[in-house]
Amino acid sequence: MGLMGRERHYGGRIGWLRAAVLGANDGIVSTASLLVGVAAAEPGRAPMLLAGVAGLVAGAMSMAAGEYVSVSSQADTEAADLERERGELAADGTAETTELAGIYEKRGLAPPLARQVAEQLMEHDALGAHLRDELGLSEIHRARPLQAAFASAATFSVGAGLPVFVAWITPLPVVIPWVAGSSLVFLGILGVLAARVGGASVLRGTVRVVFWGAFAMALTALVGRLVGVAV
Repeated sequence: MGLMGRERHYGGRIGWLRAAVLGANDGIVSTASLLVGVAAAEPGRAPMLLAGVAGLVAGAMSMAAGEYVSVSSQADTEAADLERERGELAADGTAETTELAGIYEKRGLAPPLARQVAEQLMEHDALGAHLRDELGLSEIHRARPLQAAFASAATFSVGAGLPVFVAWITPLPVVIPWVAGSSLVFLGILGVLAARVGGASVLRGTVRVVFWGAFAMALTALVGRLVGVAV
């Protein structure tokens, strides 16, 4: 097998990686913040765990529904573009060949070569050539609603389950620092894994998720404490 057969690109992971990272990050941050906020307002394991489990279930369903609706809208737009392009090809293939050749000329090919490339690609796969080079659509970037919904719901549940488990096993007097601290560790691990899989900077990805997670938990704890005092 040649080098081209072994080559792998990070772009093929964009769809599921985005949904997975978003789900896990949101699960950890939102649930840990909820637990810390409830613990700050009303110290007690039962209300804290009830809020955490309810947040896990509601959040997972919300993530799945939101991702499915959002990505389905993208898929509908892609399908509309596909049908429109198919109609234009059927109506005037010569004009579409000229349009494709013009795209290649703008990318640096000489006019005769651009025309030759366009004609050969039109003969091989006219619709695929226009979707890829005119509209920027490719197989690895196609919208997949069910994949995105499942990845978001599953990773949200895993992420949310971590701080809930910590809150369940930790002694009540130290539950807030333990939930907050362990959640920051989980976020750091998530940042490292996401950066590794996506080929991004490990340090930048880790600092980003840890900082915003800490900010969210601190703000929620403050609100919980204020509400608890007021009540």
